Amino acid sequence: MKIGVMSDSHDNVPMVKKAVDVFNAEGCSLVVHAGDYCAPFAVTPLEKLKCKWLGVFGNNDGDKKALSMKSNGMIVEHPYRYDLSNIRMIVTHEIEDVKDLMGMIQRQEVHLLIHGHTHKTDIKKVETCLLVNPGETGGWTTGRSTVAIIDIDTMTAKEIELK
Repeated sequence: MKIGVMSDSHDNVPMVKKAVDVFNAEGCSLVVHAGDYCAPFAVTPLEKLKCKWLGVFGNNDGDKKALSMKSNGMIVEHPYRYDLSNIRMIVTHEIEDVKDLMGMIQRQEVHLLIHGHTHKTDIKKVETCLLVNPGETGGWTTGRSTVAIIDIDTMTAKEIELK
C-alpha cells in the first residue's frame, strides 16, 4: 500500500495538480497533506485524486472554516491521529506540536509521523517510527516542488521532485 504525502503547497495550484497526477500514477491508496494550503481554491485539484485524502491545517491557513467546507471536512486541526490497519499515524504541520513524541516512539504508540512546515524534505527512521516531511509542494521558498511516497509494506519513503 502506498501513501502520497505533500505539504506547504501555498496556493501553487499547478504544482498541486502535478502532485495529484503523481499520486494517481503511483496508485496511492491515501494522500496526506501536512498543512499550509493557504486559500480554499488550492484544495480544488485534490478532488481529482483517485483515492481518499486527509489533511491538517498549517500556520499559514487563514480561512479555516472555508478550507474545511471546501474539503468536505477532510482538513482538521493538528496533531491528528489516524489508524491505518495496524499502522498508528500522526499527522501534524509542526513537529514541535506533538507532545512527548520521543516517549510515544519509545512506547511504540506511533509508527508513522507525517509533518511539514520547514519546507525541507526529511525522511528518517527514529527507532521503529518513520518520520516523513515531504518538503514543499509549492516550491516558493526553496525553488524545488516535492512530494513523498510511503510504502507501508516496507515502511520506507522516497522523495519525488515535481517538474
